[in-house]
Amino acid sequence: MSSLTDLREVVDVVIGVDTHVHTHSAAAVDAGTGGVLGEITVEATADGYARLVAFADEHAGLRVWAIEGTGGHGAGLARHLAELEEVVVELDRPQRAQRRHGAKSDPLDAIRAAREALSRARLGTPRHGGDRQALSVLLAARRSAVEAATDAQRQLFSLIIAAPEPIRARFRGQKLPGMLTIAAGLRGHSSWDVETTVTVTVLRSLARRARDLAREAASHEKAILGIVRSWRPELLAQPGVGPIVAATVLCAWSHPGRIHSEAAFAMLAGVAPIPATSGQVTTRHRLNRYGDRQLNRAMHTIALSRIRYDPTTRDYVARRTIEGKTPREIKRCLKRYIARDLYRLLEHQPNPA
Repeated sequence: MSSLTDLREVVDVVIGVDTHVHTHSAAAVDAGTGGVLGEITVEATADGYARLVAFADEHAGLRVWAIEGTGGHGAGLARHLAELEEVVVELDRPQRAQRRHGAKSDPLDAIRAAREALSRARLGTPRHGGDRQALSVLLAARRSAVEAATDAQRQLFSLIIAAPEPIRARFRGQKLPGMLTIAAGLRGHSSWDVETTVTVTVLRSLARRARDLAREAASHEKAILGIVRSWRPELLAQPGVGPIVAATVLCAWSHPGRIHSEAAFAMLAGVAPIPATSGQVTTRHRLNRYGDRQLNRAMHTIALSRIRYDPTTRDYVARRTIEGKTPREIKRCLKRYIARDLYRLLEHQPNPA
């Protein structure tokens, strides 16, 4: 479906769906005229999904589903339709200009989703489940654990700075790992005042929390590495690509054919330069701040690692520096090349043997 140029040439009806936590609103739109054939709102349950399919069956002809949020609120519906071998296209959030001068409601958004699918030159398919969804869940859990551990370490450091002198003296000259070890083993004394007792109790709690969260993050990373190795191990052989970066790339890419070209993958990663010409200036580009920011971060990590450790990349940086490119411009060029190489690697299916 991603290679089609006009949806009206192959289907008779488009079922647009606006998804929410508890309810889904759907509208059947005639592919030829854009007219509304019917509307329905159901609960986001298995029975509700069955009602949506029955509603679609009331309109004869070939159909396609245009769903917003297939990886979020619409994930359950997307899985249900995939089991029935229905054709589903994924829509991102609507452009603001399309909503600014009109009314807003769930049925209207469902109609807009169907008509937007009819007007698009290229259509995206939902991301796959299975290994990709497992990686997505593990990445979210690891990210949460790492962020919480970092917050706990910052709080511990701040409390040590303001702690009573008998407590603060124990941490002088220690780096953060040493502070965590000392704080985790602190014990109270009956002779201490309330401030010192409470400070020691909180420091011990924060240190143990940070330690437990670090172990949790390491456990998630181990599970991520196992899935990547069993799914696409060739990614790990690329310079600068570790298990977290590989998992992030796989979650954004999902499956062959979903992203129609390397340029589209670069745009998704936010590393495709955006032309910004005006008047006689025809070579100016601006930074792309759109796309998947986690994928963009992964590209940045790969670029930094290659600049530091990969001899070929270091030679490239030296050559481009002589040509007058700034370090920031060189990194942008590297990210675009990395996106190209990763896309070609991912689209080339490995030999099952």
